[in-house]
Amino acid sequence: MPEHEAAVEHRTPTEEVGAFLGRRREQIAQRWADESFFRTVFTVSRDEAVDAGRAVVDALADVVRSGRVENSDSAGFAAIREQLSRMTSARSRFGLSTAQVSGEVDALRSPAVDLLVADLADASPDHVRECSSTLTVLMGTLRLVVMETALTEVQALNDRQQLQLLEVATPVIRLWDGIVAVPLIGTLDSARSQVVMETLLEAVVDQQAKYAILDITGVPTVDSLVAQHLMKTVAAVRLMGAECVVSGIRPAIAQTIVHLGLDLGTVITRAGLADALSYALHGLGAGIVHSASGGAGQR
Repeated sequence: MPEHEAAVEHRTPTEEVGAFLGRRREQIAQRWADESFFRTVFTVSRDEAVDAGRAVVDALADVVRSGRVENSDSAGFAAIREQLSRMTSARSRFGLSTAQVSGEVDALRSPAVDLLVADLADASPDHVRECSSTLTVLMGTLRLVVMETALTEVQALNDRQQLQLLEVATPVIRLWDGIVAVPLIGTLDSARSQVVMETLLEAVVDQQAKYAILDITGVPTVDSLVAQHLMKTVAAVRLMGAECVVSGIRPAIAQTIVHLGLDLGTVITRAGLADALSYALHGLGAGIVHSASGGAGQR
């Protein structure tokens, strides 16, 4: 057996892959720069793609040194998770599905394995096979890390979109100088109730409102947790120096509140939004003038 081959054979597959990554770092990065996962993200300069490839190779080398090439939680991946997240997000914005991104990452395996096999031309077939298998497992772990990153990014995007939808579905309306209102329509859950509280308090501060109206005419029913959120909203508005008026309590909601034993004795309620507005205007010292044939009356 030649001396070089003997030296190679004395290395474990993991040690061989680690040495290979250090030895062929530049060549791997150059080949990866031409693959879709890198090339279509770094479109301004190919050098950027190569730099990103080097960072990934370095991370893989750190994982190999840890001795657990199948560990997606390895500290070696920590340095590139943010970069992988940006790259994955870029591919997702381009319209690729998670499965398509996974395919692009899998395409990085062949160039690396081909280089490894060429490097081990003097080694025995068994050693080459074991080393190739180790590198394949390592690349599979990288693929898993990218998928975890992609799913986290998708969840974060969904959360942001959900919050935006809640905010759009919970508008705060300025009815008069010093009077704001939130007309609620549809099902209330804990998440939306929290958004109601936050947006209403922000409006009270921004508009320097003295009265805040919560109109729940369009809410079919509430559960105990949501009812408690509404009570907390009323209390929070008071702490901000404004008075909160709840209008449009439907019979079903009134029964729910009674059955839950919630005390609304300190909460100002009105039958509808018009009545609540009239109450708030009166509190501000303003009046409503009704036009009528034969004259005008004021109340």
